[in-house]
Amino acid sequence: MKKLIVLILIALVGFGVSCSNATQKEKNNLVLIKTSFGDIKLRLYDETPEHKKNFIKLIEEGYYEGLLFHRVMKNFMIQGGDPDSKNATPGQRLGSGNPGYTLPAEILPQYYHKKGALAAARRGGPSNPEKRSSGSQFYIVQGEVFTSGKLDTMEMMLNSRAKNDFVKQKFDAAKDELDGYRKNNDRDGFNICVAELREAADSAWALQPKRMFTEEQRKDYTTIGGYPSLDGDYTVFGEVVEGLDVLDKIAAVETDKNNRPVEDIKMEIEFTK
Repeated sequence: MKKLIVLILIALVGFGVSCSNATQKEKNNLVLIKTSFGDIKLRLYDETPEHKKNFIKLIEEGYYEGLLFHRVMKNFMIQGGDPDSKNATPGQRLGSGNPGYTLPAEILPQYYHKKGALAAARRGGPSNPEKRSSGSQFYIVQGEVFTSGKLDTMEMMLNSRAKNDFVKQKFDAAKDELDGYRKNNDRDGFNICVAELREAADSAWALQPKRMFTEEQRKDYTTIGGYPSLDGDYTVFGEVVEGLDVLDKIAAVETDKNNRPVEDIKMEIEFTK
């Protein structure tokens, strides 16, 4: 009888620990951004663990306390998290501040730039080929609603751009050979080499997977909207679960030439249920 009681107590303790862990996990998945326009509740994704862990750490440290939404673009997004925005002077240009580190990209196809997506800002261009994220700056997508036809056109544009990048890589790899023809003034050899490179690149591109919006993406982009041209280039690590109306209010404010709101919009971020 005593053994049975002990086993029951152990089971109850284990159940309590399990419930506690589940509650803590739920708490860490939901955060609240408080602003003078209202609150925005966000759910963080477990599938982007580096971004989630970092965001939680910064919230626990009070890093975001009093920072601004320093970049606001209607029908695009609202951006914050620049440490230089705390107590920034009116008109001061913002957007370069960071905590001194970046995060590895965690770009997943199932998470895309629908309205309400929470994503990490980053430095663009060839200086950041790994698409590493800012250590603190983030943005929330407002975007716009697209028609099916516009999505079709965007698919063609994205694939055309991807093909150009693919072909360029092939030509860059053959740079020394092409330079040799130029150096020797061998125009025929140069032209033949270019034609062969282009033919080989076109054949190889035909075997590459093409950019296609999924059925789910098309549904979201043609109903609630978003900003699909950023898909695959930035890490989306959460989404708005309450407060899309607050997002719209902030996105509609007056801004200066640098897209900074004329009236400061401060934030506080805390955990919630």
